[in-house]
Amino acid sequence: MSIKAPKGTKDILPSEIINWQNIEKTANDVFSKANFKEIRTPVFEDTDLFERGVGDTTDIVNKEMYTFIKSDRSLTLRPENTAGVVRAYLEHNFHRESPPVKLWYKGPMFRYERPQAGRQRQFHQIGVEMFGIQDASADAECIFLATEFLKRLGLSDLVVEINSLGCSECRKEYKEQLKRVIAPFLGELCEDCQNRYEKNPLRILDCKNENCNRLFEEHDLKNKVSGIKLCPECSQHYSDLKKYLDVLNIKYVENTFLVRGLDYYTKTVFEIKSNNLGSQNAVCGGGRYDGLVETLGGAHTPAVGWAMGVERLNSLIPQLSNDKIDYFVVSDNKIEAVKLTAKLREKGFSAEFDYNSRKFAKQLEKAAKTSKCAIILGEDELKNNYLTVKNLETSNQEKKTFEEL
Repeated sequence: MSIKAPKGTKDILPSEIINWQNIEKTANDVFSKANFKEIRTPVFEDTDLFERGVGDTTDIVNKEMYTFIKSDRSLTLRPENTAGVVRAYLEHNFHRESPPVKLWYKGPMFRYERPQAGRQRQFHQIGVEMFGIQDASADAECIFLATEFLKRLGLSDLVVEINSLGCSECRKEYKEQLKRVIAPFLGELCEDCQNRYEKNPLRILDCKNENCNRLFEEHDLKNKVSGIKLCPECSQHYSDLKKYLDVLNIKYVENTFLVRGLDYYTKTVFEIKSNNLGSQNAVCGGGRYDGLVETLGGAHTPAVGWAMGVERLNSLIPQLSNDKIDYFVVSDNKIEAVKLTAKLREKGFSAEFDYNSRKFAKQLEKAAKTSKCAIILGEDELKNNYLTVKNLETSNQEKKTFEEL
């Protein structure tokens, strides 16, 4: 039996990697212009970090984490990276720097869930986090960065959905209202929703169970539950956010049922969706998490950020083809071919030679498939100290010295 990649993982092949490199290069370009600095955190952390940071009512913590014990210590492959970035923010004393502290990351995450289009058990995210700014301008800048990044990649069929979850005081009345409406059919909901009912009823709105969503429609949940009634401070923050988005010419839709899938969000939450992904159409999601730094042992610190799935993103953008190398050295003198190839690379060109010393015709055939130009280095060329350069796109051929080349 042949060994294959584990279910829910996939190889990123050379024919695909050019798109990934383009995504990462674009991210670095867009984010660095806004003074975000890249950070790289470990792929595994103490399990407690995610249990405290992500929240014990989330599917991630309850069902999806890859956790293992090593030397009596519980470790978990990171299912998301915000908690890890906050841990690094505290451990390396970024909180002592003058705000804002602006960080971005890229890398693999791990969740045990059913593989589907654009979603794997090992998947990759790109994200940004901004610490230290309470004003809604920080939220708007993060949303703007996400839209700019997507535009640079050629995406335009996008919808930005926003909502405010308010603070813990704002949510108290809403949670009770939600529980009253759900109580008559609570027993028909999935086990997860029944557990969330007492711990965090807001999370019920994020349920992906088809039966639960059918029951919500049958019982007219959206019309029976009004949006969260925001306190004056949270209301002003949300109003300011919309003004900033208007100034930045970012079109948005308000969705009072948008809650996101993590427990740490407060005030702003948002998603950017694409119509090309079917029912699982969110390509970016994030929001404000003003209490997370404090939850993980730091001082109260306002913070906002987002994450974007690279696999989903890659499925939306045009697939680039791998560029051909600059030169293929065609020669029956391998020593000279190796020497010339090395000299070409030293000068900044991409170059290759034939490792198998095949006949010229076979070498030219390989060159035509992989290269822009062939450099023919035969007996005459070596004797008279010149190169025959053939443009494989136009078939033009000319003699040049190495210096002229």
